[in-house]
Parts: sequence; C-alpha cells; structure tokens
Amino acid sequence: MASVRSAALRTAAAGALAGAGLTAYALAEARAYTLRRVTVPVLPPGSPDLRVLHLSDLHLTPDQTRKQKWLRGLAGLDPDLVVDTGDNLAHHASVPVLLDALGPLLDKPGVFVFGSNDYFSPTLRNPLRYLLPDDGTRHTDSGQLPWRDLQQELAGRGWVDLTNTRAALEVRGVRIAFAGVDDPHLGYDRLEEVRGPADPSADLRMGVAHAPYLRVLDRFVADGYDAILAGHTHGGQVCLPGIGALTTNCDLEPDRARGLHRHPAASSPGDPHSAWLHVSAGLGTSPYARIRVACRPEATLLTLVARP
Repeated sequence: MASVRSAALRTAAAGALAGAGLTAYALAEARAYTLRRVTVPVLPPGSPDLRVLHLSDLHLTPDQTRKQKWLRGLAGLDPDLVVDTGDNLAHHASVPVLLDALGPLLDKPGVFVFGSNDYFSPTLRNPLRYLLPDDGTRHTDSGQLPWRDLQQELAGRGWVDLTNTRAALEVRGVRIAFAGVDDPHLGYDRLEEVRGPADPSADLRMGVAHAPYLRVLDRFVADGYDAILAGHTHGGQVCLPGIGALTTNCDLEPDRARGLHRHPAASSPGDPHSAWLHVSAGLGTSPYARIRVACRPEATLLTLVARP
C-alpha cells in the first residue's frame, strides 16, 4: 500500500513540475516578440514594392515596458504604410504610452480600425472560455477605455480612420483604395456603409477589419478588394505543435488563424473572385492571461510586390 501511495505522490509531483514548466514557457513566449516578413504579389505590373507594417492586438498596459521598447524599434523598418487593426489598449492610462511607443511610425502614412479592447476595459475571466464555442456574450459593461482620445490622436497625426468608411491614399505613387469596418466581434460593422464596387481606378484595393468574420471577408471579396488585413484571433494564442490553432474567437476556421492565405480558402491567386487575406497573430494578450503557447506575439512587415 505504501508503494502505491509513493508512486501516486511521484506521479502528482511530476505532473506539478510539468505544469509549472509549461506555465513558465507560456509566460516567456508571450514576451518573445517576433517580426514576421511576408511577400504578397498584389500590385499591378511595374509598381514599386511597398513595405506595409501590420500591427494588431497590442493590448498595451503602462507596465509592459519590454513591449513598448520593442514597438519603438519597429520605426527602424522605415515602412511605407502602417495598418493598425485594433485592440491597442488594455488600460485607461495606455493612450500616451501607445503614442510614445509608436513614435516615428506616426509620421508615416497609416490607417486604423478599432477592436473591442479599444472600447471596453478587459475583465478577469476563465481563460478556458476562449477555447469553447462562442456563446454570443460580449462584455460591454466593464467601463469604457479612452478610445475617443486615441481616435483623435491617431487622426490628428494623419492616420486615416477607416471606421465603417472608405478612403484613399497615394503611397510612393501607388494609389490605394481602402474600405474599413468597425469591430465585427461586437457587431459594430456596418457593411451597408462600405458596400459597392471598389474603386476600379486604384492600383490596389484593401479591406481592413479587426475581426475576420466571414461576412466581412465575403463582402470585401464580392466588392473587388485585392487584399484584406485583420487581427483579433491572436493566432489561436494556445496552439498545439503539429496541429496549430484550436480556435479563432470568430467564425474563421482555425487553419487560417494567422498568416497569409486566400479568401475564399480554396481559391487560387489567379481567381478574380478572391483576395489575399493576412491575419496577424498580434502582439499581446489579455492582461489577465499573459500566456501564449506555440504562437509567438508578432508584427508583420508585408512587402507588396507586382503580380506575375
């Protein structure tokens, strides 16, 4: 009997050590900020290459000094355009911290949309809920974050607010037509306000959203947008090696939880009724669950090049 108890204790101790090791790894990975580089053949022949920095899901708090320092270093990439797909904030005092971290990037051409964690304060929740099917609950009773201040500051620096609207920019001689929607996860997207054929005279047509819900992706493709940028998924946040993401926190399938894909998923690059889709795994997490597994926090430098 004693030997059975001893074996049980050894098994429990081994399990506790393994759990502690996994937790330590997950905490460390959440701070292993990574720059990914992706080439997208989406421009007309003869166009100059464009370097687009895609930022998403920073979930920034004032105490995250390592993340702030890493963000400041991105200015050295000298991008031609910055696209911010939301969920920048995770604290009421984060706006000046974010602006300081973005630094010279704010002097570059930029566009942005917001996500739910720009609007509402994060709350302590059971992290396992993230792995379960979406029950439609949205936590909008936690108090608002200073999103209006952030909106005013970004627009004041020249970045274009794409909240349920269209806009156009010329970047290095390339004319880009944009359509953007407010956060689809909260149901704030107003697709009827951006519906209609994308500008046929533009060199590039780009859709921007925080959460890559299929209704939004389908609308952008139907209207002729060449590329779509989104975030929200955290790349699954907790992934299994060899399997990948278990969930996306929206109706996008887990196989496209992060990275560059096509939409619809089975379409080829030559299909005129399809678009490139880039989903950023983002740079942050909820401040109450600062862990990642097999899914490093990221920003992406997209190099847009001419189509073959």
